[in-house]
Amino acid sequence: MVRQTVFGFKLERTAETLTAHGGLALLAEFNHGLGVCGLADRHLPGPGSNRGYAPSVFVDRLILMLQAGGRRLENLRELTREAGLLRLLGREVIPDPDTVGDWLRRMGDPQTGHAGLVGLGQVRDALNARLLRRDGHTTYTLDADATLVVSEKRDAQWSYKGVRGYMPMLGFLFETPLCLVDEFREGNVSPGAGHLAFYRACKARLPVGKRLARYRADSASYQAELINELETDQVRWAITADQDVAVKAVIAGVPTEAWQEPEKGCGYQVAEAVHTMNQTKAAFRLSIKREARPQPDLFDAAATPYAYHVVASNWPAEEKTAHAVLGWHNQRGQAENFNKELKTGFGMEQLPCGDAGANAVFFRIGVLAYNLFIGFKRLACPAAWASQTITTVRWKLVQVAGRILRHAGRVILRLVLDAEALACWRAIRQRCGALGVAT
Repeated sequence: MVRQTVFGFKLERTAETLTAHGGLALLAEFNHGLGVCGLADRHLPGPGSNRGYAPSVFVDRLILMLQAGGRRLENLRELTREAGLLRLLGREVIPDPDTVGDWLRRMGDPQTGHAGLVGLGQVRDALNARLLRRDGHTTYTLDADATLVVSEKRDAQWSYKGVRGYMPMLGFLFETPLCLVDEFREGNVSPGAGHLAFYRACKARLPVGKRLARYRADSASYQAELINELETDQVRWAITADQDVAVKAVIAGVPTEAWQEPEKGCGYQVAEAVHTMNQTKAAFRLSIKREARPQPDLFDAAATPYAYHVVASNWPAEEKTAHAVLGWHNQRGQAENFNKELKTGFGMEQLPCGDAGANAVFFRIGVLAYNLFIGFKRLACPAAWASQTITTVRWKLVQVAGRILRHAGRVILRLVLDAEALACWRAIRQRCGALGVAT
């Protein structure tokens, strides 16, 4: 007789009202407290018939699915296994994936001016305003960057990186780090397209009393018209400079004695120069880093013995040295982590539809899920949780087993927690309840 099991237990089903995602109730309470459903119904086109679902049903359920760890429309079916928890939250209605797909396409339909996508942008802006009014900051650093979402969907275009996909432009506030603006773009859109318009869109979406005071970006933003506007707005900025003919000439003109190691033995040298572009209104600094190449290219006579990294900025020398400017600009690498959290943490690296408009809508809902999670960590959770990823929070908070029962006329969510954890959960609930903007 062949043994079919490793351990000696039986598998059986139960009719008890259980949950494997008890902590999802806290995220749902936070989302509700911020008024997600009310904003969705206010700003998005309504159903096509009396029997259709309200916009909030689609938006809210997709956000909960993404926050719980779902990545595809089919994962909505998994939410139906949480019938007891959803009933507890008043969210027992779950549209099937085909219905959601149809809704995404309708919301992103170019024939209606992408009305749903526009409405979701208004929802995003309203939620961000509610979060930013509570964060204690008055000035922010904008990290602007495009990110590649690889896709083999039928309408995906070839990107400059040689793969098909989409190239959303994202603006993160370093101090929070909310995604202030998301602009969904085809993969074949030039990385340098529309940076001035994007910056203007970002600064227009901050609440009264808040402003963009600092700007960081890669060489795609190295454009005279953008630099001029940053100067006009008195924004401190640092942008990777294109190493064009003019910049290479500046590098070649740096005196030998000007190259200095910031720290002895660090392996690179730093120098600075003053430069101006065609059509810029003012000169600016170039902070230049050079590092010896491991081995000169024997087959390229034009190859130099050094690799250079150049950052243009308007930081005054008395506030930041050339090395400090380089270091501050390198902090924008943190925006890559924000991108990663959005894409891998919330499933935005794989979009569900073969339609760009529908994918743009889904991506914006992903941004909503991400921003709400950022707000949840910062406003409702212990301070030590601020740097934790969604994966960690799912493990610690969301994926907690529990039982849902009625006792003395009340519904109880009984969780597998120790006393300390239960006290933490109750404190989080209290902070969610204090938001007070559910409508």
